[in-house]
Amino acid sequence: MTPTPSSRSRALEAALVAAARAGDEAAFEQLVAPHRRELLVHGYRMLGSVQDAEDALQDALLRAWRGLAGFEARSSVRTWLYRITTNACIRAGQRRPKRLVSMDRHPAFHDVWQVGEVNPELAWLEPIPGSLVARAGTSADPAARYEARESVELAFVAALQHLPAAQRAVLILRDVLAFPAGEVAALLDTTVASVNSALQRARAALEHRVRGESQQAILRELGEQRQRELVSSFIAAWERADVPALLDMLVEDARFTMPPLPAWFQGRADIGRFIGERCFATRWRMLPTSANGQLALACYQEKPDTPVYPLSAINVLTLRGDRIVEITGFIDPVRYPHFTLPPHLPPQAPPPGDLPT
Repeated sequence: MTPTPSSRSRALEAALVAAARAGDEAAFEQLVAPHRRELLVHGYRMLGSVQDAEDALQDALLRAWRGLAGFEARSSVRTWLYRITTNACIRAGQRRPKRLVSMDRHPAFHDVWQVGEVNPELAWLEPIPGSLVARAGTSADPAARYEARESVELAFVAALQHLPAAQRAVLILRDVLAFPAGEVAALLDTTVASVNSALQRARAALEHRVRGESQQAILRELGEQRQRELVSSFIAAWERADVPALLDMLVEDARFTMPPLPAWFQGRADIGRFIGERCFATRWRMLPTSANGQLALACYQEKPDTPVYPLSAINVLTLRGDRIVEITGFIDPVRYPHFTLPPHLPPQAPPPGDLPT
């Protein structure tokens, strides 16, 4: 009888496990490689930071390498790696404050000249490049409530950070990755009843914080052509410092945030004053990019005595219909090296092309 693809895959996995146990690092890397990207994105959902997720994944893979002798093949290598990575993320989360967004910390500011100081002791939610999300798919199982891109949207990941670590892990494993309740219980060393109880509480808390359509649903409704038009209009208005044109693209109660600065502004009037008086004091260039499964812009700001415009921010757009409800301006983008963006642009940037995936 001809072996099936699944049986060949299991046989290869068993052979690689045996080789890795014998000290073959290349075999271990071959075991891990197909899962590395999705494990990194899993860590991002858990921790709200790609860098934190990388650190947790590095810890997890080191533990996996050292613990190969304890792998009994009662589950797949993928499930085993998720167990180790999830627990590494829980440990990492215990060592630092949870990552929040601007609205969690302060009410909206009104004085555009008082934006506060960066507090290095505070932890902020960070963006994830669209390139990391694009090929880190979730389960195709109908039990998965959220698709890959939806499960990394800013509002979704921000809401996850408010859950206790165990509830966060249960919700991600069950509703994003579609692990059965029994497997989740084994992953977290708990009971199925505890998993179901934690999932119920987590879903209720998430529904309270994440309201309205997902960005993925809105982007599908808009279609690629309208998305390109919206991004092109935003870039054109920003580069020519056209405040009225920008405000026409916003809903009335829009928000403009700038982590890690504490200041944020709400409403077209305050946003218009801030953009007009502060942002447009210098010239800008922009390039389209993607972050958290959402439309985003790489922002390059004119600097005195410098012939080029250095990368200064990554603006992630959150939409309500065909208008912008929030601009999240992640300043100090050197903190986000996973965005493979040009470090600077000439004063006259080329016209934007197609949106990246």
